[in-house]
Amino acid sequence: MNQERTTKNFMANYLSQSWLINRRHALRAMGALISLPMLECMLPLRASEKMAATPKRSAFIYLANGVHSLNYQITEAGADYRFSRSLKPLEKYRRSVTPISGLYHPGSLSHHHNCISTWLTGGKLGPTDRNTISVDQKMAEVTGLHTRISSMEIALTQDSLAWTADGVRLPAMRRCSEIFASLFEEPKGGKTAQRRELRRKGSVLDANLEEVRQLEKKMGAEDKGRMDQYLTSVREAEIRTRRADVWLDTPLPTISATDRQRTNRDVPATKAGDYFRTVYDLMVLAFQTDTTRVATFSLGGEGDAFAIPEIGITESRHQLSHHGGDPGYMEKLTNYDTFAIEQFSYFLSRLEETRDFNGKPLLASTMSLFGSGMSYGHSHGNANLPLVLAGGSDLGLKHGNHKDFNRATPNFPGYTFGQDGTLTTAHYQVCSRPVNSDAHMSNLLLLMAQRMGVEIDRFADSNKVVTL
Repeated sequence: MNQERTTKNFMANYLSQSWLINRRHALRAMGALISLPMLECMLPLRASEKMAATPKRSAFIYLANGVHSLNYQITEAGADYRFSRSLKPLEKYRRSVTPISGLYHPGSLSHHHNCISTWLTGGKLGPTDRNTISVDQKMAEVTGLHTRISSMEIALTQDSLAWTADGVRLPAMRRCSEIFASLFEEPKGGKTAQRRELRRKGSVLDANLEEVRQLEKKMGAEDKGRMDQYLTSVREAEIRTRRADVWLDTPLPTISATDRQRTNRDVPATKAGDYFRTVYDLMVLAFQTDTTRVATFSLGGEGDAFAIPEIGITESRHQLSHHGGDPGYMEKLTNYDTFAIEQFSYFLSRLEETRDFNGKPLLASTMSLFGSGMSYGHSHGNANLPLVLAGGSDLGLKHGNHKDFNRATPNFPGYTFGQDGTLTTAHYQVCSRPVNSDAHMSNLLLLMAQRMGVEIDRFADSNKVVTL
């Protein structure tokens, strides 16, 4: 019954076309300064030939400070690989996951503190550089036209993984009850108060544009360039405001009592596993009800990833990653890695057991990328990033192999093993300097964007599309 109700709610949202934006309204709000193109969100449903029968979805999960590389690295390429100690929790999903080695972001090699900021952008962030749009937001430009929320940003700190086209980081939510309310609860004060507030924001945007019209007459070329960025932000804000106003007339999805009890709650910080699983449940629920099709979840920043007291880890992840060769810290870091991957495995299990409106598992229509923008935290090694791509078989992804870009170059001598058959510390060199200089992580992000229906041939510093 709950599944049937969810399906009916999805179809009602999808077929009502309540997400359509009135182009005349947008043009009137923008004035003559902005030549607004005909957007997909302004087209009737049957006029768009790009609408898919099954929604395409993507989730991105970030693990700060890299991993314990010696216990994480898979050393065999192809289909006959053996899961490493840290990745062992994913073994039951061998046919649905692709561990990836050897990719890196060239722009973050010398700026390790920006790893989290460039993980999904591929940008280069020096002292004077501005970040670029993150791949999740490129996807949301397409998918957000059809959902109540264009994208969902969750983070254990204030730093989300999402960046706008203007290089502005989107705010993130942390508390589970706050996330649930944003997805499934009526706005405080009711729809009338919410609509009044949205239209007040619209009036503020109109007033700002009127001031710009007056200022533009006195601007030089450099100022006009800055103002173009501002106007882009205003246009995006106007569209989001208008969309939120229209969605107020669309009924919220009906959530079962079981799902509500499991996800509409706050979890103590001392119960990291409960918190992770609750967030993953919320992401699954958001996908299942088609409230959004793009989500990001950061497990902490490079300098403040939290401890996990429930498994005996009282140190922060940042502290463990700078272990100085201490065996105790290195063991705890491996346990932390394994714990985080166990929670990711839970996410895949929830996607596998939850049915889409067409009766297929959500995992088939959902790509999920788990990983870090750093490889070896102790020396801030930014090459050979730890990455796992999962799901998305209906989007054309084929799994079951270890994709090793280190081996795709004749310069790679192979992994270095000790007499006991385990990797030696010489492996840290692979994590500090890219073996394959052409293996940009943006190539993977480009693949994911294209599979989500984003019509681009390049993303950031991509030089080819990864094939799976």
